[in-house]
Amino acid sequence: MQGLMNVMQLPPIFLFRLEFACPFWAKMPLGKGDALLDLPGPARIDDRVQLMCASPFADVRFAWNDQGLGVQAVVKGKEQPPIGDKARPRSSDGLTVWIDTRDTRNIHRASRYCHQFCFLPTGGGEEFDEPYAVQLPIHRAQQDAPIVEPGLIPFRAHRFKSGYRLEAFLDKKLLNGYDPEVNARLGFYYVVRDAEHGEQSLGLGAEFPYAEDPSLWSTLALTRE
Repeated sequence: MQGLMNVMQLPPIFLFRLEFACPFWAKMPLGKGDALLDLPGPARIDDRVQLMCASPFADVRFAWNDQGLGVQAVVKGKEQPPIGDKARPRSSDGLTVWIDTRDTRNIHRASRYCHQFCFLPTGGGEEFDEPYAVQLPIHRAQQDAPIVEPGLIPFRAHRFKSGYRLEAFLDKKLLNGYDPEVNARLGFYYVVRDAEHGEQSLGLGAEFPYAEDPSLWSTLALTRE
């Protein structure tokens, strides 16, 4: 009976192996204007899979091309400005993304192909009021992916009255093992944290070690359609 109760307490996400189509988008990164990516609607991660998120508050999109992976998030409905601290990026308002360029679903500790990036609308600079992007090592990793300096990540953030927009282009030079011709499937996970709205992810709560266990991540299938 105890075993049955434990199974029943598992989140619905454990009933599925989630895979998302990630469209090809040649027009990134953009060379001019305020936008870095401007990803289309088909790049949106379908919020109907937010099985544990009653009301998703962020529009999160991924797209790819031969040069790298585009990541975009828009948060709306805020009444207060975002809160950030570059010394504590995982605890700040913003987006954290995990990418495994090998989509290895049977390992519980990250390999050298696994990456963690944090994108903050604020928290950088001397006054902690500037956008900030950083790659962090993954806790308990078997091997660390090469870590890039924060200033080398193509990243833009735009704050507006009711929220913010984040855009980052993860060039293939930043993603160890990125080769769509050889591996057209990427392991991935994301979390959007917000002091007002809470957390939005692909279904797992903080009680699960998704930040360090690639077997809990989902899959991006790189398509050219």
